[in-house]
Amino acid sequence: KMTQQMRDLQLAQARKPPGPSSPNAAKRLYRNLSGKFRVNYTSFDEGSLAGRGEKEKLRKSYLFQSNAALFEAVELQDLDRVQELLKQYSPEELDLNTPNSEGLLPLDIAIMTNNAPIARALLQAGGKESPHFVSLESRSLHLSTLVREAEQRVNELMAQVVNEAPNTDCSEKEKQLKAWEWRYRLYKRMKAGFEHARVPDAPTNVHLSVASSSSVQVTFWEPLSVNSAVVTKYKVEWSCSPTFSPCLGEAVIDKLKNLHFTIRGLVSGTAYYVQVSAYNMKGWGPPQASVPPFAIPSNWREYDGRAPRRRGQAEALDHLLGQVKTVHQHCVCHEPCKSQPQSRKHSVSKSLKHLFHPGSKFLKTLKRGLYLTAIFYKDDNILVTHEDQIPVVEIDDTYSCLLMQDFLWFTKVSCMWDEILWLRQCVTVSQSSCSCILQTRFKMLLAISQMHGLLGIQDLGQVFFEPVKDKQGNILIVTLKEVKTNQTFESVRWVPICKLQTSRKSVSSPEEPTALDTLLISIQDKLAYHQRSSHALSPGLYLGYLKLCSAVDQIRVLVPERLPNILCHVKIRSNPNISREEWEWLQKMASVEEPIPAEPEAETSQNHLFQELQVAIKELMTLVNIPLQEAKDFRLYSQEVLDFGGQVSFLLLLPPSDDVCTAPGQNNPYTPRSGFLTLPLQIFELGEER
Repeated sequence: KMTQQMRDLQLAQARKPPGPSSPNAAKRLYRNLSGKFRVNYTSFDEGSLAGRGEKEKLRKSYLFQSNAALFEAVELQDLDRVQELLKQYSPEELDLNTPNSEGLLPLDIAIMTNNAPIARALLQAGGKESPHFVSLESRSLHLSTLVREAEQRVNELMAQVVNEAPNTDCSEKEKQLKAWEWRYRLYKRMKAGFEHARVPDAPTNVHLSVASSSSVQVTFWEPLSVNSAVVTKYKVEWSCSPTFSPCLGEAVIDKLKNLHFTIRGLVSGTAYYVQVSAYNMKGWGPPQASVPPFAIPSNWREYDGRAPRRRGQAEALDHLLGQVKTVHQHCVCHEPCKSQPQSRKHSVSKSLKHLFHPGSKFLKTLKRGLYLTAIFYKDDNILVTHEDQIPVVEIDDTYSCLLMQDFLWFTKVSCMWDEILWLRQCVTVSQSSCSCILQTRFKMLLAISQMHGLLGIQDLGQVFFEPVKDKQGNILIVTLKEVKTNQTFESVRWVPICKLQTSRKSVSSPEEPTALDTLLISIQDKLAYHQRSSHALSPGLYLGYLKLCSAVDQIRVLVPERLPNILCHVKIRSNPNISREEWEWLQKMASVEEPIPAEPEAETSQNHLFQELQVAIKELMTLVNIPLQEAKDFRLYSQEVLDFGGQVSFLLLLPPSDDVCTAPGQNNPYTPRSGFLTLPLQIFELGEER
C-alpha cells in the first residue's frame, strides 16, 4: 500500500518526466547536488534534472532505482527484498554508503527502527552508519529536525486538503498527505528507538589463543542482550598490564562477517592481556577480558629449539637433480633420442589440435600385456580418440604381472612429466638390457613419450592409486587429469561419459570383463577419487589417526574416501599453532604412566586444549568405529607437530605399538565403517606432496 502511495505522488507532475516513487526517493534524487545534506522538504516538489545526455540519464536512472529500492525495502522492513537487492547488486551499484539528502544511510534506518535482521544483512554487505552523526547530540538533533519538519509538512498538506474544493489537485494532495503521515510516523519511530536504546553489553565468549611466535588471536561472540540496539563495530585492546595502563594498541573491527582479530608484531615470550568491547549508536559498552586473561606469543618448536623438518629440502633436492643432470650430460652412455623418421605420415603436434589422427598408434583392444591409458575430463565429458576410444598405448606386450615396485616407480615419474626425455636418455637400451627391471622401466618411459607425442600434452596428470587388471593378463596403468579451460580444440572429441559407457561394445563377458571394460564401468569412481584427492583442508589444528596394514609387497594406510590425500581426522580448532606452553603440557602428559593425567588449571590455554582434545578424541573414535574404552591405550605422537604449509597442522593419535600396523592374516576387531579405503603408503606420500 505504501509503495502505491509513493508512486501516486508523480501524478502531480504529469507533464514532466517520470519522477521518483516516494517523497523520500525524490529527495534522494538530488543528494549529489550539494556536498552537504539538507533537511528540507522543498525538493519534494521539484522535477528531474534536465540537460543530461540520454546515456547518462539511463545510467543515473539505473543506479537511482536500485538505491531507491533498497531504501524503500529498509523503510518497509522487507527483509526478503533487502537480501534480494544485496545479492543482485554490488555495494557500489546500490550506493550503499552514500548518505541521502536527509543525511541517512540504509543502516541508520535499520538500527534506529531496531530491525536487527536487516541491520545484520547490511553489515554483512559492508554497510556503515552515516558520518554526519559525530555525537549523540548531533544524532538526537537531526532526528528531532526530521520529525518536526515532517510534522510541519503534514499540517500544511492537511490545511490544503481541508480548504480546497474537491478536484484532481485535491486528490493528489490527499495522497501526498497520506505519504507524509506515514513518513512522520517512521521518523517518530526512529527517534523513539534512539531514545530508548542503551549502550551494548560486553561481547561473550572472548577467547585468546597464541597464533605464532609474534601474534595472538582473539575470537568473540555478540553480546547476549536483546534489548540494546544493534552492534555495528567492536574494539580490541591489548596491553602488557592487566589494568590496561598503558594500552599498547587497539583496533576497531567494522567488518562483522567473522568475529576474530589477529594482533601481530608482538614480542615472543611476553604476556599480553586483551579485552573486547562493542559499539552501537549509543556508544561503546563495557570491555570484556579474554579467557585466558593473557597469552604469550610462542611456537612449539621453541620448546627444544627444533628447526622445521622440511627447511631447505626442496632446494637441496633441486640442487641434487641439477648435479645428476650435469654428470649425465658428459656420460659416455648418454645418447640422444633418435628423431622420428621423416616418412612418418603425421607429425608430432605440440597442441591438442592434432590429437588422434587416423594414423596414430592408440590401441583399440588389449592383448595380454602392460598398457598406459590417459583420461582427460571436463565436467561430465571425457576426451576420446577419433574412434571414440580412451587413449591407450602399449608399454610391454610380454609383461603380465606388474610388480608393485615398478608401479610405485612409475608414480614417482609422474611428478616429473616434463623430464621424461632426459630420463630416457639416462636409461638407454644398452643399460636396460642387463636388467629386466630396467627394461620394464625403460619401456614405461617410451610409452610415456609416445603418449606425449600423440596427445601433444606433457602433463598426463595423477596416477590412479592401483592399476586395473583382468583375468586375461592385461594390466592398465591409469592417469587422470581435469581440463578446466574453456578452450576449444580442433579434431578432438569430447564425449559424455554416460554415452561412452553405453555406446562401447564390450568384447568380454560380464563374468570376466577386460581391463578396458572394467575401467569404463568404474570411471566415475576414479574421477571422483581424483577430484577429492586435490581438495585441501581449511586452516586449523587437526587430530589424525594413523593406522597401517601390511601385505607381502607393500604397506597401506587407512584414509577417508572424501579426502584420500589426508589421514583419518577431525578438526580440533581453527588456530593451527601449538604454543610452547601447550606443547610442554603435552610432553608432560606423554611422559606420565597414567592414561589420563590430571586436568590442567582452569582459564589457561592448556586447559582449553585439554577440553578440545577430549571432544576431538571422542569424535575420532566414533568416526573410525573404535569403542571409546579402547582409546585408553592410545597415545599422542609427542615427537613433533606435523605442519602443512603453515596453515594446517596435525597431532597424531596412535594405537598401541602392536596395533599400529596390522600384519597379514591378523584379525582387526574394529573395522571402520564405509567411507574409508587403504592406499599404498608411497602413493599416500605422493598425494600429500601434491
